[in-house]
Amino acid sequence: MQLDWISRTSTRPFAPTTFGLLVASAIFVASSMTSTLKAQEAATRDARTADQRIDQMVNRGIEFLRTRGQSDEGAFSGETGAAVTGLCVRAILEHRPEAVSTDPVIKKAIEFLEAKVQPDGGIYATGSKHRNYETTTAAMALNKANKDGRFDSQLERAKNFLKDIQWDEAEGAKPGDTAYGGAGYGSHSRPDLSNTAFLIEALHDLGTDAQDESIQKALMFVSRTQNLTQHGNDTDHADKIGDGGFYYTPAAGGQSKAGESADGGLRSYGSMTYAGLKSMIYAGLTPEDPRVNAALDFIRKHYTLDNNPGMGAQGQYYYYHTFAKALDVAGLEVVESSDAGPRDWRMDLINKLEAEQQEDGSWVNREAERWMEGDRQLVTAYCLLALKHARK
Repeated sequence: MQLDWISRTSTRPFAPTTFGLLVASAIFVASSMTSTLKAQEAATRDARTADQRIDQMVNRGIEFLRTRGQSDEGAFSGETGAAVTGLCVRAILEHRPEAVSTDPVIKKAIEFLEAKVQPDGGIYATGSKHRNYETTTAAMALNKANKDGRFDSQLERAKNFLKDIQWDEAEGAKPGDTAYGGAGYGSHSRPDLSNTAFLIEALHDLGTDAQDESIQKALMFVSRTQNLTQHGNDTDHADKIGDGGFYYTPAAGGQSKAGESADGGLRSYGSMTYAGLKSMIYAGLTPEDPRVNAALDFIRKHYTLDNNPGMGAQGQYYYYHTFAKALDVAGLEVVESSDAGPRDWRMDLINKLEAEQQEDGSWVNREAERWMEGDRQLVTAYCLLALKHARK
């Protein structure tokens, strides 16, 4: 879905002797050669296309996952059930779709995911408290791997499962409730924007129409997580911040991981704002919608890849993943940053991820391990998924 958004040497004197002249000549030649070599190296770097740079990062990242990231049972991070494995499988297949039939690592990972399919249609570990998160990520992985209708039945059941665990009338929620339409991790804890964004994306990925009741219900929840009054946010927090950004949840009294303002407003932050923008687009909103305009205004004012705006290093790689996906889905080529002017966000992202990739090919958040960002498999999957959207 492409939309028409905002535009697109100091020299030291030598003694006049033969020896001195020879030394000076040698130094000059050596200096000239060094400068020439540096210029040639810079030209070589500059000559690489963005896709070549992405390919190099992707090859190293995938090789890390293939050779160092998988357990004997096929999981890329078993402590999260199917979730991180689903993200890693999807990340690899986004760049190497042929791996589904040629790579034994992918085959083993898919078998691991298949083993998590439950009688209720969900794809999660037995006893999991993260059924929504696991099912959404696993379903998107299996959908990418779905050749010749192999997973059609499982995916249809997973879609129905996700609709069933959404907070709506079946859970006793009414349209006026702050939890209505949202999705939590899946253990009947309060819904939040991160899990709701995964829900909307998975339903979209599985072919659900934007006007489907489940997505429109989810949009009601998403709108209540935006700091924007009179456009769907009818909570007490709607007009206290008013910057058009998004926070974590309006449910159960509301919460922002970025904290509260002095008057109890829920502070917006980067990763949730991009998650909100992406979700609104999947729900069919257009550039003319005030909610979309307000989100884009927040993005223009807080554009950066140095950190997760409002959160610093916390959740930084989740932020990169959501940043890239949202801007790509929005069809944006350039972000008109209020501070830095027009920004080619794809090139900014490529430069940042290239600088942060580790020697072993992985990525990891060394500053803040919160939300599992000390897990190299998870963070590498985030970066590989982000790089998919950095391709033009």
